[in-house]
Amino acid sequence: MGDFNESVVLDALRRHPQGLSRVELAQTTGLSAQTVSNICRRLLDQGLTQDSSEQFTGAGGKPRTLLRLVPGAGYALGVHLDPAVLTYVLLDLLGTVVAQHSEPTPLGTDAEQVTDGVAASIRTLTDGSGVDTGRILGLGIAAPGPLDLDHGLVVDPPELPGWGSVPLRARLAAETGFPSLLDKDGIAASVAERWVGAAAGSRNFLFFYLGTGSGMGLVVDDTVLRGASGNAGEVGGLGAACSTRALVDEAIQMGALGHEFTPTGPQDARLALAELAHRARAGEQPATGVVQRWAIRIGRGVCAAATLLDADTIVFGGRCGRRWPSRSSP
Repeated sequence: MGDFNESVVLDALRRHPQGLSRVELAQTTGLSAQTVSNICRRLLDQGLTQDSSEQFTGAGGKPRTLLRLVPGAGYALGVHLDPAVLTYVLLDLLGTVVAQHSEPTPLGTDAEQVTDGVAASIRTLTDGSGVDTGRILGLGIAAPGPLDLDHGLVVDPPELPGWGSVPLRARLAAETGFPSLLDKDGIAASVAERWVGAAAGSRNFLFFYLGTGSGMGLVVDDTVLRGASGNAGEVGGLGAACSTRALVDEAIQMGALGHEFTPTGPQDARLALAELAHRARAGEQPATGVVQRWAIRIGRGVCAAATLLDADTIVFGGRCGRRWPSRSSP
């Protein structure tokens, strides 16, 4: 319970980087004043927080010292396994990106070799960041579903052949030496958007991920919905119709792209998508029509899900979504 209460206080401070007084922390978290005082003392002793010299004048006019997180007191590593691109980030306690790197996901390589490469890239990132590795608290891994979260397994994702029941969490923990957490990419993105992204002010929102594949992350009453198996957000037919490969295949069928763009793997599909986006931005038909129909499919499916959840915010993310300029987004 002590660890849980401490995480609640840390989360409140993270959401208020300007700092909170002890009284405000008690009001925000619902914890007793004594519990908050004890936790704050521990956090100060650990160097995770500091008292700010800035003073806050409460309703009674009494000045109060603000407690703030020390951003560099701890760091976290993140890895996103996409069938086309591997992305690495190093974040401080406030979620600020300190270092990042991306590279193509190796094709025709077994999962163990890919994992070895991921561990090597993590070491390169941390070595080049100048951050004391002793301050790195852990590694978060975002991967396409389906996942077995209890055992830390990636279970045969559609675009990653040969990844049947791969113990990704245990392998990376062993190879990097960092405590590791595995989560579904759409769910992990929803957590990030709630913490420091576009949905930071919302307690009920839907995140739609557009990458090599697609999926949803769902947040209701400030709680991320994971489902019975931890794989909530798989969108079935909508996801299949909105994936990078599906969009490129439709573009070729409609004559928006030539057959030379027929993809043999996720990276080919990514390059073909870039060409389709270029032609759509230039106003070329039928490229524009392909993109418009794709946007309508996504819009209808997402709106139906958002209505079901009574969500007040919809957030789109992922590499595929960034291909389209805001002025042409429906």
